[in-house]
Formats: sequence, structure tokens, C-alpha cells
Amino acid sequence: MAKRGGFPGGMAMPGNMNNLMKQAQRMQRQMEEGQKELETKEFSAKAGGGAVEVVVTGKKEVLKVTLSEEAVDPDDIETLQDMIVAATNEALRQAEEANNELMGKMAGGLGGLGGGFPF
Repeated sequence: MAKRGGFPGGMAMPGNMNNLMKQAQRMQRQMEEGQKELETKEFSAKAGGGAVEVVVTGKKEVLKVTLSEEAVDPDDIETLQDMIVAATNEALRQAEEANNELMGKMAGGLGGLGGGFPF
């Protein structure tokens, strides 16, 4: 009786597929390690010539907001608010850029899994 399905030689999983699975698992571990490392990094940005500084984590959480005395003008709260927003957005952009760079490195490694995927 002829065998149906499977791979030539009766193997359930060819060696090449086994290697691909090992590479995928290794890449997953590397990605998790990279994510953990990124989450502990801090990104800071300043606005208003350094009058406002915001520090965020790679998890995109605000750690610290530092204001210089000259930034605090009770008659011009809007400018202070704008500087805080600008510094926060820049720090978050830096964190996002670092995350995208990590993902790009990981995605670049997918080419080693057999030439990429057809989709």
C-alpha cells in the first residue's frame, strides 16, 4: 500500500523544517531579550531651549518632567504646556524609533529562515 501525504522517505518533518523551527525559536528569544532591554532604556528630550525636559522609558511611560524656573511664567501657562507636549512627543518618538529599529533587525533576520515568506 502506498503512503499518502508526508514527505519523501517517510519522514514526518524534514531536517530543513527542523532547522527553520530552531531558527524561529532562537529569533523569538532574541526578540524577547531585545524588547526587555528596550523597556529599561530611557529617552529624553528638551524643549524651549532646555527649559523643559521629559524622560520616558522604552515602555513609553513618562518617568520625569524637569522644568527650569524661567519656564514657569504664571502669565503664560500655554507656552509651558506647549513645551511639555513638544518634549514628551519627541521623547516618545525616540522610544518608538528605537522599537522600530529593533523590529527591523528582527525582521531582517527572517530572510535566514529560508528566503522569506511568499505573502
